[in-house]
Amino acid sequence: MFKVKTYNAISEVGLARFDEAKYTVGDDETSPDALLLRSQKLHGMDVPESLMAVARAGAGVNNIPVDEYTAKGVVVFNTPGANANSVKELVLAGMLLASRGIVPGLAYSQSLADMDDATAMNALLEKQKKQFAGSELRGKTLGVVGLGAIGSLVADTALALDMDVIGYDPAISVEAAWRLQSRVQRAENINALIARSDYITLHVPAIDATKDMINSEALSNAKPGSVLLNFARGGVVDTAAVVASLDGGALSTYVCDFPEPGLLGRSDVLAMPHIGASTREAEENCARMAADQLIDYLENGNIKNSVNFPAIAMRRESCCRLTFANTNVAGVLGDVLSIIKRFEVNVADMVNKSRGDVAYNILDIDSDPPAAMIEELRALPHLYALRVICDC
Repeated sequence: MFKVKTYNAISEVGLARFDEAKYTVGDDETSPDALLLRSQKLHGMDVPESLMAVARAGAGVNNIPVDEYTAKGVVVFNTPGANANSVKELVLAGMLLASRGIVPGLAYSQSLADMDDATAMNALLEKQKKQFAGSELRGKTLGVVGLGAIGSLVADTALALDMDVIGYDPAISVEAAWRLQSRVQRAENINALIARSDYITLHVPAIDATKDMINSEALSNAKPGSVLLNFARGGVVDTAAVVASLDGGALSTYVCDFPEPGLLGRSDVLAMPHIGASTREAEENCARMAADQLIDYLENGNIKNSVNFPAIAMRRESCCRLTFANTNVAGVLGDVLSIIKRFEVNVADMVNKSRGDVAYNILDIDSDPPAAMIEELRALPHLYALRVICDC
Protein backbone atom coordinates (compact mmCIF):
# COMPACT_ATOMS: atom_id res chain seq x y z
CA MET A 1 0.00 0.00 0.00
CA PHE A 2 1.47 3.33 -1.09
CA LYS A 3 0.96 6.50 0.97
CA VAL A 4 0.49 9.86 -0.80
CA LYS A 5 0.46 13.01 1.31
CA THR A 6 -1.39 15.96 -0.22
CA TYR A 7 -0.98 19.68 0.32
CA ASN A 8 -3.33 22.42 -0.89
CA ALA A 9 -6.68 21.70 -2.53
CA ILE A 10 -6.03 19.01 -5.12
CA SER A 11 -8.83 18.44 -7.65
CA GLU A 12 -10.93 15.38 -6.98
CA VAL A 13 -10.46 14.43 -10.61
CA GLY A 14 -6.78 13.84 -9.83
CA LEU A 15 -7.33 12.16 -6.48
CA ALA A 16 -9.77 9.72 -8.09
CA ARG A 17 -6.92 8.31 -10.18
CA PHE A 18 -5.48 6.54 -7.13
CA ASP A 19 -6.80 3.00 -6.68
CA GLU A 20 -8.08 2.69 -3.10
CA ALA A 21 -6.83 -0.89 -3.01
CA LYS A 22 -3.26 0.32 -3.59
CA TYR A 23 -3.11 3.84 -2.13
CA THR A 24 -4.01 5.85 0.92
CA VAL A 25 -4.19 9.54 0.08
CA GLY A 26 -4.68 12.54 2.35
CA ASP A 27 -3.16 15.54 4.07
CA ASP A 28 -2.58 13.60 7.30
CA GLU A 29 -0.42 10.77 5.89
CA THR A 30 2.76 10.05 7.82
CA SER A 31 5.88 8.44 6.34
CA PRO A 32 4.61 9.16 2.82
CA ASP A 33 5.98 7.50 -0.30
CA ALA A 34 5.02 10.57 -2.35
CA LEU A 35 3.85 14.15 -2.01
CA LEU A 36 1.22 15.75 -4.24
CA LEU A 37 0.94 19.53 -4.02
CA ARG A 38 0.30 22.81 -5.78
CA SER A 39 1.85 25.88 -4.15
CA GLN A 40 2.97 24.49 -0.77
CA LYS A 41 6.55 25.61 -0.03
CA LEU A 42 8.74 22.64 0.88
CA HIS A 43 11.93 24.61 1.50
CA GLY A 44 13.13 24.07 5.06
CA MET A 45 10.81 21.13 5.69
CA ASP A 46 12.18 17.76 6.74
CA VAL A 47 12.38 15.16 3.98
CA PRO A 48 10.83 11.88 5.18
CA GLU A 49 13.09 8.84 4.83
CA SER A 50 10.22 7.07 3.09
CA LEU A 51 9.83 9.70 0.38
CA MET A 52 10.42 8.57 -3.21
CA ALA A 53 8.66 11.21 -5.33
CA VAL A 54 7.07 14.66 -5.33
CA ALA A 55 4.59 15.85 -7.93
CA ARG A 56 3.58 19.46 -8.36
CA ALA A 57 0.24 20.06 -10.08
CA GLY A 58 1.64 22.94 -12.08
CA ALA A 59 4.66 23.88 -14.16
CA GLY A 60 6.91 25.88 -11.83
CA VAL A 61 8.84 24.11 -9.07
CA ASN A 62 10.42 27.08 -7.29
CA ASN A 63 8.50 26.01 -4.16
CA ILE A 64 10.46 22.73 -4.06
CA PRO A 65 14.15 22.35 -3.04
CA VAL A 66 14.96 20.32 -6.14
CA ASP A 67 18.72 19.98 -5.50
CA GLU A 68 18.14 18.67 -1.99
CA TYR A 69 15.61 16.13 -3.23
CA THR A 70 17.88 15.03 -6.07
CA ALA A 71 20.69 14.25 -3.65
CA LYS A 72 18.28 12.04 -1.70
CA GLY A 73 17.08 10.22 -4.82
CA VAL A 74 13.63 11.80 -4.75
CA VAL A 75 12.12 12.30 -8.20
CA VAL A 76 10.40 15.68 -8.67
CA PHE A 77 7.61 15.85 -11.26
CA ASN A 78 5.74 18.81 -12.70
CA THR A 79 2.92 19.05 -15.22
CA PRO A 80 4.08 21.14 -18.20
CA GLY A 81 1.32 22.05 -20.58
CA ALA A 82 -1.56 20.97 -18.36
CA ASN A 83 -2.55 24.58 -17.66
CA ALA A 84 -1.32 25.97 -20.99
CA ASN A 85 -4.73 26.72 -22.48
CA SER A 86 -5.86 28.49 -19.31
CA VAL A 87 -2.82 30.79 -19.35
CA LYS A 88 -3.09 31.32 -23.10
CA GLU A 89 -6.65 32.60 -22.76
CA LEU A 90 -5.65 35.03 -20.00
CA VAL A 91 -2.79 36.35 -22.15
CA LEU A 92 -5.30 37.04 -24.90
CA ALA A 93 -7.55 38.77 -22.38
CA GLY A 94 -4.56 40.81 -21.20
CA MET A 95 -3.80 42.01 -24.73
CA LEU A 96 -7.41 43.04 -25.24
CA LEU A 97 -7.60 44.78 -21.86
CA ALA A 98 -4.45 46.73 -22.71
CA SER A 99 -5.77 47.74 -26.14
CA ARG A 100 -9.43 48.63 -25.89
CA GLY A 101 -10.06 50.88 -22.90
CA ILE A 102 -12.14 48.14 -21.33
CA VAL A 103 -11.07 48.65 -17.71
CA PRO A 104 -11.54 52.43 -17.58
CA GLY A 105 -14.73 52.07 -19.62
CA LEU A 106 -16.20 49.65 -17.10
CA ALA A 107 -15.19 51.92 -14.24
CA TYR A 108 -16.82 54.92 -15.95
CA SER A 109 -20.06 53.03 -16.52
CA GLN A 110 -20.19 52.03 -12.85
CA SER A 111 -19.64 55.66 -11.85
CA LEU A 112 -23.04 56.49 -13.35
CA ALA A 113 -24.94 54.27 -10.91
CA ASP A 114 -26.78 57.26 -9.42
CA MET A 115 -28.39 58.22 -12.75
CA ASP A 116 -32.00 57.07 -13.15
CA ASP A 117 -32.74 58.52 -16.60
CA ALA A 118 -31.85 55.91 -19.26
CA THR A 119 -32.14 58.41 -22.11
CA ALA A 120 -29.78 60.87 -20.42
CA MET A 121 -27.35 58.05 -19.56
CA ASN A 122 -27.28 56.86 -23.16
CA ALA A 123 -26.64 60.38 -24.44
CA LEU A 124 -23.80 60.85 -21.93
CA LEU A 125 -22.20 57.53 -22.83
CA GLU A 126 -22.33 58.33 -26.54
CA LYS A 127 -20.61 61.64 -25.81
CA GLN A 128 -17.92 60.20 -23.56
CA LYS A 129 -17.13 56.87 -25.25
CA LYS A 130 -14.43 58.39 -27.45
CA GLN A 131 -12.12 58.63 -24.42
CA PHE A 132 -12.12 54.83 -24.25
CA ALA A 133 -11.26 54.24 -27.91
CA GLY A 134 -8.52 51.69 -28.49
CA SER A 135 -6.83 49.74 -31.24
CA GLU A 136 -7.24 46.31 -32.79
CA LEU A 137 -4.80 43.44 -32.41
CA ARG A 138 -5.01 42.58 -36.10
CA GLY A 139 -1.88 43.67 -37.97
CA LYS A 140 0.13 44.25 -34.81
CA THR A 141 3.30 42.33 -33.93
CA LEU A 142 3.48 40.02 -30.95
CA GLY A 143 6.85 38.99 -29.56
CA VAL A 144 6.78 35.68 -27.67
CA VAL A 145 9.69 35.02 -25.32
CA GLY A 146 9.68 31.30 -24.55
CA LEU A 147 8.08 28.92 -27.04
CA GLY A 148 7.16 25.95 -24.88
CA ALA A 149 3.67 24.62 -24.22
CA ILE A 150 2.15 28.02 -23.37
CA GLY A 151 4.20 30.22 -25.67
CA SER A 152 3.45 28.10 -28.72
CA LEU A 153 -0.31 28.22 -27.99
CA VAL A 154 -0.15 32.00 -27.59
CA ALA A 155 1.70 32.24 -30.91
CA ASP A 156 -0.96 30.11 -32.65
CA THR A 157 -3.76 32.27 -31.23
CA ALA A 158 -2.05 35.48 -32.33
CA LEU A 159 -1.59 34.14 -35.86
CA ALA A 160 -5.29 33.23 -35.96
CA LEU A 161 -6.03 36.87 -35.08
CA ASP A 162 -3.95 38.01 -38.08
CA MET A 163 -1.11 39.29 -35.94
CA ASP A 164 2.53 38.98 -36.94
CA VAL A 165 4.45 36.81 -34.47
CA ILE A 166 8.14 36.87 -33.56
CA GLY A 167 9.59 34.22 -31.27
CA TYR A 168 12.72 33.95 -29.16
CA ASP A 169 13.75 30.88 -27.21
CA PRO A 170 17.43 29.92 -27.00
CA ALA A 171 16.55 26.69 -25.17
CA ILE A 172 13.70 25.51 -27.39
CA SER A 173 13.30 21.73 -27.49
CA VAL A 174 13.00 19.71 -30.69
CA GLU A 175 9.45 18.77 -29.72
CA ALA A 176 8.49 22.42 -29.20
CA ALA A 177 10.11 23.42 -32.48
CA TRP A 178 8.03 20.84 -34.37
CA ARG A 179 4.84 22.26 -32.79
CA LEU A 180 5.62 25.78 -33.93
CA GLN A 181 3.99 27.15 -37.07
CA SER A 182 6.37 28.19 -39.84
CA ARG A 183 4.84 31.68 -39.86
CA VAL A 184 6.46 32.43 -36.49
CA GLN A 185 9.48 34.57 -37.28
CA ARG A 186 12.71 33.99 -35.37
CA ALA A 187 14.40 36.76 -33.40
CA GLU A 188 18.16 36.56 -32.95
CA ASN A 189 17.99 37.84 -29.38
CA ILE A 190 15.57 39.33 -26.90
CA ASN A 191 16.57 42.93 -27.68
CA ALA A 192 15.76 42.43 -31.36
CA LEU A 193 12.38 40.92 -30.44
CA ILE A 194 11.47 43.82 -28.16
CA ALA A 195 12.48 46.38 -30.79
CA ARG A 196 10.07 44.90 -33.36
CA SER A 197 7.09 44.10 -31.12
CA ASP A 198 3.92 46.00 -30.27
CA TYR A 199 3.20 43.39 -27.59
CA ILE A 200 5.79 41.33 -25.70
CA THR A 201 4.63 38.27 -23.76
CA LEU A 202 6.88 36.22 -21.45
CA HIS A 203 6.68 32.44 -21.02
CA VAL A 204 9.95 31.34 -19.45
CA PRO A 205 10.70 29.53 -16.16
CA ALA A 206 12.02 31.36 -13.09
CA ILE A 207 15.65 30.23 -13.06
CA ASP A 208 18.97 32.00 -12.58
CA ALA A 209 19.33 32.52 -16.33
CA THR A 210 15.98 34.33 -16.60
CA LYS A 211 16.13 36.47 -13.44
CA ASP A 212 15.48 40.12 -14.40
CA MET A 213 15.84 39.25 -18.09
CA ILE A 214 13.48 42.15 -18.80
CA ASN A 215 15.62 44.96 -17.42
CA SER A 216 16.41 48.57 -18.28
CA GLU A 217 18.79 47.53 -21.06
CA ALA A 218 16.21 45.28 -22.70
CA LEU A 219 13.43 47.86 -22.33
CA SER A 220 15.57 50.58 -23.87
CA ASN A 221 14.73 48.85 -27.17
CA ALA A 222 10.96 49.04 -26.68
CA LYS A 223 8.80 50.67 -29.33
CA PRO A 224 6.91 53.71 -27.98
CA GLY A 225 3.49 52.59 -26.81
CA SER A 226 4.29 48.88 -26.63
CA VAL A 227 2.70 46.52 -24.11
CA LEU A 228 4.56 44.06 -21.87
CA LEU A 229 2.70 40.99 -20.57
CA ASN A 230 4.16 38.78 -17.86
CA PHE A 231 2.29 35.58 -17.07
CA ALA A 232 5.50 33.63 -16.41
CA ARG A 233 6.97 34.59 -13.03
CA GLY A 234 7.51 37.87 -11.25
CA GLY A 235 11.27 37.38 -11.00
CA VAL A 236 11.87 37.46 -14.75
CA VAL A 237 11.03 41.17 -14.80
CA ASP A 238 12.92 44.00 -13.09
CA THR A 239 9.97 45.93 -11.68
CA ALA A 240 11.90 49.17 -11.24
CA ALA A 241 12.93 49.05 -14.91
CA VAL A 242 9.31 48.50 -15.97
CA VAL A 243 8.11 51.46 -13.90
CA ALA A 244 10.83 53.65 -15.38
CA SER A 245 9.85 52.58 -18.90
CA LEU A 246 6.18 53.33 -18.19
CA ASP A 247 7.08 56.73 -16.77
CA GLY A 248 9.26 57.45 -19.80
CA GLY A 249 6.52 56.53 -22.26
CA ALA A 250 8.22 53.61 -23.96
CA LEU A 251 5.88 51.03 -22.48
CA SER A 252 2.25 52.10 -22.53
CA THR A 253 0.96 49.26 -20.34
CA TYR A 254 2.30 46.46 -18.16
CA VAL A 255 -0.03 43.47 -17.75
CA CYS A 256 1.06 40.90 -15.19
CA ASP A 257 -0.12 38.12 -12.92
CA PHE A 258 2.20 39.12 -10.07
CA PRO A 259 1.20 42.34 -8.23
CA GLU A 260 3.88 44.21 -6.29
CA PRO A 261 3.53 47.34 -4.14
CA GLY A 262 5.40 49.48 -6.68
CA LEU A 263 2.97 48.55 -9.43
CA LEU A 264 -0.36 49.20 -7.75
CA GLY A 265 -2.38 52.39 -8.05
CA ARG A 266 -1.22 53.02 -11.62
CA SER A 267 -3.64 53.25 -14.54
CA ASP A 268 -0.96 51.87 -16.88
CA VAL A 269 -0.57 48.62 -14.91
CA LEU A 270 -3.08 45.77 -15.01
CA ALA A 271 -2.02 43.45 -12.18
CA MET A 272 -3.98 40.23 -11.71
CA PRO A 273 -3.79 38.08 -8.55
CA HIS A 274 -1.87 35.11 -10.04
CA ILE A 275 -4.91 33.62 -11.76
CA GLY A 276 -3.24 32.34 -14.93
CA ALA A 277 -3.99 28.71 -14.09
CA SER A 278 -7.07 29.36 -11.98
CA THR A 279 -9.66 27.57 -14.03
CA ARG A 280 -11.47 24.39 -13.15
CA GLU A 281 -10.17 22.73 -16.30
CA ALA A 282 -6.54 23.64 -15.61
CA GLU A 283 -6.70 22.43 -12.02
CA GLU A 284 -8.23 19.14 -13.15
CA ASN A 285 -5.69 18.66 -15.94
CA CYS A 286 -2.75 19.39 -13.62
CA ALA A 287 -4.04 17.10 -10.87
CA ARG A 288 -4.77 14.27 -13.31
CA MET A 289 -1.32 14.49 -14.93
CA ALA A 290 0.49 14.73 -11.58
CA ALA A 291 -1.37 11.73 -10.20
CA ASP A 292 -0.76 9.60 -13.30
CA GLN A 293 2.96 10.37 -13.21
CA LEU A 294 3.21 9.42 -9.54
CA ILE A 295 1.30 6.19 -10.13
CA ASP A 296 3.50 5.12 -13.04
CA TYR A 297 6.62 5.85 -11.03
CA LEU A 298 5.51 4.19 -7.80
CA GLU A 299 4.14 1.08 -9.52
CA ASN A 300 6.57 0.74 -12.44
CA GLY A 301 9.54 3.05 -11.83
CA ASN A 302 8.85 4.94 -15.07
CA ILE A 303 9.62 8.66 -15.17
CA LYS A 304 7.89 11.31 -17.27
CA ASN A 305 8.03 15.09 -16.82
CA SER A 306 10.63 15.09 -14.07
CA VAL A 307 12.68 18.23 -13.53
CA ASN A 308 15.63 16.41 -11.94
CA PHE A 309 15.71 12.84 -13.33
CA PRO A 310 15.86 11.66 -16.94
CA ALA A 311 12.73 10.73 -18.83
CA ILE A 312 12.66 6.95 -19.00
CA ALA A 313 10.06 4.21 -19.38
CA MET A 314 9.98 0.50 -20.12
CA ARG A 315 7.10 -1.90 -20.55
CA ARG A 316 7.02 -4.56 -17.84
CA GLU A 317 8.60 -7.79 -19.10
CA SER A 318 8.32 -9.63 -15.78
CA CYS A 319 6.67 -9.32 -12.42
CA CYS A 320 9.89 -8.17 -10.72
CA ARG A 321 11.69 -4.95 -11.49
CA LEU A 322 14.73 -3.22 -10.02
CA THR A 323 15.19 0.52 -10.34
CA PHE A 324 18.03 2.62 -9.03
CA ALA A 325 19.77 5.93 -9.45
CA ASN A 326 23.50 6.43 -9.47
CA THR A 327 26.07 9.14 -9.84
CA ASN A 328 26.74 9.42 -13.56
CA VAL A 329 30.20 7.86 -13.56
CA ALA A 330 31.60 4.89 -15.49
CA GLY A 331 31.35 1.34 -14.19
CA VAL A 332 28.32 1.44 -11.91
CA LEU A 333 25.98 -0.49 -14.19
CA GLY A 334 28.71 -3.07 -14.86
CA ASP A 335 29.14 -3.60 -11.13
CA VAL A 336 25.39 -4.06 -10.74
CA LEU A 337 25.18 -6.63 -13.53
CA SER A 338 28.16 -8.54 -12.14
CA ILE A 339 26.44 -8.93 -8.78
CA ILE A 340 23.15 -9.97 -10.40
CA LYS A 341 24.98 -12.57 -12.53
CA ARG A 342 26.78 -13.98 -9.53
CA PHE A 343 23.41 -14.64 -7.86
CA GLU A 344 22.22 -16.33 -11.07
CA VAL A 345 19.34 -13.92 -11.57
CA ASN A 346 18.41 -13.38 -15.22
CA VAL A 347 17.85 -9.86 -16.57
CA ALA A 348 14.96 -9.99 -19.06
CA ASP A 349 15.25 -6.37 -20.19
CA MET A 350 16.85 -3.12 -19.11
CA VAL A 351 17.16 0.55 -19.94
CA ASN A 352 19.52 3.26 -18.71
CA LYS A 353 19.31 7.03 -19.12
CA SER A 354 21.24 9.93 -17.68
CA ARG A 355 20.62 13.60 -17.03
CA GLY A 356 23.56 15.66 -15.89
CA ASP A 357 25.07 14.03 -12.82
CA VAL A 358 22.14 11.63 -12.38
CA ALA A 359 21.79 8.25 -14.09
CA TYR A 360 18.67 6.13 -13.70
CA ASN A 361 18.19 2.47 -14.49
CA ILE A 362 15.29 0.02 -14.91
CA LEU A 363 15.99 -3.72 -14.94
CA ASP A 364 13.34 -6.41 -15.30
CA ILE A 365 14.39 -9.72 -13.73
CA ASP A 366 12.84 -13.19 -14.02
CA SER A 367 12.58 -13.98 -10.30
CA ASP A 368 12.39 -12.46 -6.84
CA PRO A 369 15.83 -11.03 -5.99
CA PRO A 370 17.62 -12.68 -3.06
CA ALA A 371 17.92 -10.44 0.00
CA ALA A 372 21.70 -10.90 -0.01
CA MET A 373 21.87 -9.62 -3.58
CA ILE A 374 19.91 -6.50 -2.72
CA GLU A 375 22.15 -5.89 0.29
CA GLU A 376 25.24 -6.04 -1.92
CA LEU A 377 23.69 -3.70 -4.45
CA ARG A 378 22.83 -1.15 -1.78
CA ALA A 379 26.46 -1.22 -0.62
CA LEU A 380 27.82 -0.22 -4.04
CA PRO A 381 29.43 3.24 -4.17
CA HIS A 382 27.64 5.84 -6.30
CA LEU A 383 24.38 3.82 -6.23
CA TYR A 384 21.30 5.10 -4.37
CA ALA A 385 17.50 5.03 -4.35
CA LEU A 386 17.40 1.31 -5.12
CA ARG A 387 13.86 -0.06 -5.35
CA VAL A 388 12.49 -3.57 -5.73
CA ILE A 389 9.08 -3.55 -7.43
CA CYS A 390 7.53 -7.03 -7.39
CA ASP A 391 3.90 -8.00 -7.84
CA CYS A 392 4.29 -11.74 -8.50
